[in-house]
Amino acid sequence: MANMLTRTDLLSLENYQEKRVAMRRDLMAHKSIRHISLGDHVGLYFEDRLTVQYQIQEMLRIERIFDRAGIEDELKAYNPLIPTGRNLKATMMIEYPNEVERRQALVQLKGIEDCVYISVGDGEQAQLFVDEDMDRTNDDKTAAVHFLRFEFSDSQLSSIKTGAGFVVGIKHSEYQAELRLSSGATFDSLVGDFD
Repeated sequence: MANMLTRTDLLSLENYQEKRVAMRRDLMAHKSIRHISLGDHVGLYFEDRLTVQYQIQEMLRIERIFDRAGIEDELKAYNPLIPTGRNLKATMMIEYPNEVERRQALVQLKGIEDCVYISVGDGEQAQLFVDEDMDRTNDDKTAAVHFLRFEFSDSQLSSIKTGAGFVVGIKHSEYQAELRLSSGATFDSLVGDFD
């Protein structure tokens, strides 16, 4: 079970600044392994303790936060993105380089965040929770960024830990994509979230 981050896990602003270039390089390599493209326009970026720690360090640096209360606020905001051992957590990004095309797509893809799934073994889907911190979709369109949590049952976890692969996909009326994972660096990294 992943531990939540505390102040003692974070570097001071000065120490972080000195190590930032190397940490960023290592983090980008780590994040690339934990990224899944679903079709041409949707990316799932699976979070873990390392990605969240980096995000907090960056927020502290950008906002020049060094007081205890400010650091605790950042920890409180970002710790919920760390998997707990029974789930996977991902940032979903709808990615269109052209702004006009993106705006049109966000209207057409309204509700897409509720159509993402991970199925294990015989097709049983993990339970999906979307944007638990705040609603990001309105009556007219979806947002370009969503936060997803996939909760797995005991039997699903057992299947995954004994080698069963899983399928990550989207089934929306305007957008469908699917990717099977059963081996490789991405699969191994995500399965590591269940330790």
